[in-house]
Amino acid sequence: MTQVAQVAALAAALVSLAAGALGAWRWWTVEPSPGFWLLCRASQALLVVQALVAGVLAALGFEPDDGLYWLYALLPLAVSFVAEQLRVTAADTVLHDADLPNAQAVGELDEDRQRSVVLAIVRREMGVMTASAFVVAFLALRAWGTA
Repeated sequence: MTQVAQVAALAAALVSLAAGALGAWRWWTVEPSPGFWLLCRASQALLVVQALVAGVLAALGFEPDDGLYWLYALLPLAVSFVAEQLRVTAADTVLHDADLPNAQAVGELDEDRQRSVVLAIVRREMGVMTASAFVVAFLALRAWGTA
C-alpha cells in the first residue's frame, strides 16, 4: 500500500513542479501559455486522485511511516482550492489598479490598452497559480517521503 501512496504523491509532485516551472518562465517572459494551464489542471486532477487514494488507503487500514502523511496528502488539494479563489480575484485587482469600474470598461479602451489590461490579468492569474504549483509540489513530495 505504501507504493500506491508514493506513486500518487510523486505523480502529483512532478506534474505540479512542471506546471510551476513553466508558469514561472512564462510569467517572467510575460507570455501567456495554454500549456501552463493544461499542466495546472492536470496537476489539480492528480491532487484529487492523491486525496482519493489517501481516502481509500485510510479505509483499508493503511498506516504510513509518519502520521503527517495524511496532512501532506490532503493539504495540497486545499492549497489548490485557495489558489483558485485568489485567481478569481486577480481580474478585479487589475481592474481596480487601472481605475476601471468593471470588465465592460475594458472594451471602451483603445486596442493597445485593452491588450495591456488583459495581459496583466492573465499574468497575475498565472503568478498565483505558479506559486500554488510550487507549494503543492513541495507538499506532495513530503507526502511521498512520509508514506
